[in-house]
Amino acid sequence: MDDTMRSCREFTAVLSSAAPAPGGGGAAALTAAVGTALCGMVANLTTGKKAYLAVESDIQQLLSTTNALQEKLLDQVAADAEGFLPLAAVYALPKDAPDRAAKLVQASETACAVPLRIMELCVDALAAAGRLADIGSRLAVSDAGCAAAILGGALRAASLNVLVNTKAMGAAGAPLTERCLALLARGEAASDAVFKQVKDRLM
Repeated sequence: MDDTMRSCREFTAVLSSAAPAPGGGGAAALTAAVGTALCGMVANLTTGKKAYLAVESDIQQLLSTTNALQEKLLDQVAADAEGFLPLAAVYALPKDAPDRAAKLVQASETACAVPLRIMELCVDALAAAGRLADIGSRLAVSDAGCAAAILGGALRAASLNVLVNTKAMGAAGAPLTERCLALLARGEAASDAVFKQVKDRLM
């Protein structure tokens, strides 16, 4: 079953079980989709309003962008579970299997792909959240800040799902670790900046 078709209660029940998936990656993807949906809400609360006609075209573009990002993030929930399957198969091999080490590196690299993609999508969504905090409806500025906070958490969660796998890869995982840390730095800076901007406006 597609986990995104479950109710919130069903999803969290499966997430809290001993089932191998969904796990941290799927949770990060779904959380990021929620943050991105808040961006869409800010855009929808702004579009068509007389006070914001000067930025209407920008708002429409942001709405289109965040809707697309939301769908892509939801797709990552199932993709993350699928990406974990080869790694689960390797862990099931006997410790002394002759090709286990090589298979572990390959499967770990596969398992990194979706969390890295989640991070990329979070960075893109954070850019939208920042722009919406600037030009979106003042009545919804707190929601833009919430979006940034949620996306920042999802980004950090996804990064750990990369790093746990690159650690298992040894030296072969270095390029993926570098890419992960670069995305993490960009996303954390964006999340923190938008959160501070919104918090300062509310105080």
